Amino acid sequence: MSDHTAGSGLGQGAQHVHRTPKLEFYVYFALIFLVAIPFATVAWAFALLRDRHLPVHGPLARAWREAGAITPAIFRP
Repeated sequence: MSDHTAGSGLGQGAQHVHRTPKLEFYVYFALIFLVAIPFATVAWAFALLRDRHLPVHGPLARAWREAGAITPAIFRP
């Protein structure tokens, strides 16, 4: 059986605490989202021409997903 009392607190073994995103996170997210929109639109148009049918997600959904993936990576320790 393992000892769950050892390492509880600061240092190694401390659990990751989920923090509420701050204003800085939202500012970065908005900037990345705005920059991603033109690239997502071009990728969407290319997929439309290549596959000859509408992609499932539009350019705004694709830009939102990209911003949602990039922004947390900036704030990771």
